[in-house]
Amino acid sequence: MTVPAIAVIGDGKMGRAVAEMVQGRGWHLTAMLDAGHNRDGAGITRRALGDPDIAIEFTEPASAISNIMACIHEGVPVVVGTTGWYESLPAVVATAKEEGASLLWAPNFSIGVNLFIELAREAAGIMAHAPDFAAAMVETHHSAKKDAPSGTALAITRAMEAALGKPMPVTSIRTGSVPGTHELIFDGQFEQITMRHEARDRRVFADGALRAAQWLIGKKGVFTMRDVLGFGKVDGIGSAT
Repeated sequence: MTVPAIAVIGDGKMGRAVAEMVQGRGWHLTAMLDAGHNRDGAGITRRALGDPDIAIEFTEPASAISNIMACIHEGVPVVVGTTGWYESLPAVVATAKEEGASLLWAPNFSIGVNLFIELAREAAGIMAHAPDFAAAMVETHHSAKKDAPSGTALAITRAMEAALGKPMPVTSIRTGSVPGTHELIFDGQFEQITMRHEARDRRVFADGALRAAQWLIGKKGVFTMRDVLGFGKVDGIGSAT
């Protein structure tokens, strides 16, 4: 079996976690680019990335688009874990499809979170039959996270809103070093139902990103974790279309 060759874009906590896991698995880490090396995406070339099978991008919203576009133009398949840039997603997807690129984006690479999103989608369909229960989301992340609500919270609520038939409120908390907690609340007059996912270690996101990267190798198109897990495509932020 061929050992995957992985380049990491971003040397923050997530980038370092991915790089450590790549090496821990005996895979080949071809390069690790920091934010300073890659101003406006100019530092990203196939050569600078070490001619990888795939790049994994974990930076920040202000850098993500130029990083993704550089990978697309260089013909480097890319898995994107940065959130907070999704207003530009249609343009990025259009460019990727036009150039025949390989792109996989997701607001969260945790396998548990992606299963949680599907459970939430089903729960919304059930709770639509009980309009007396009010639905809400509370999400908590570390104080350095720039986007609020989180991309994961938006993916969960948008998966649910069509079935609920109304917008779903989200409360965002930024504190300490919390990797990520998402709690769904269905509140009735005399009772309450809750669903909760809690990430105990940021390595859960690195593990999911590597699983996505290995899945993407050799494929062309635009995908999300729904494709990796075999759920297929849907409309909205959870869609690969």
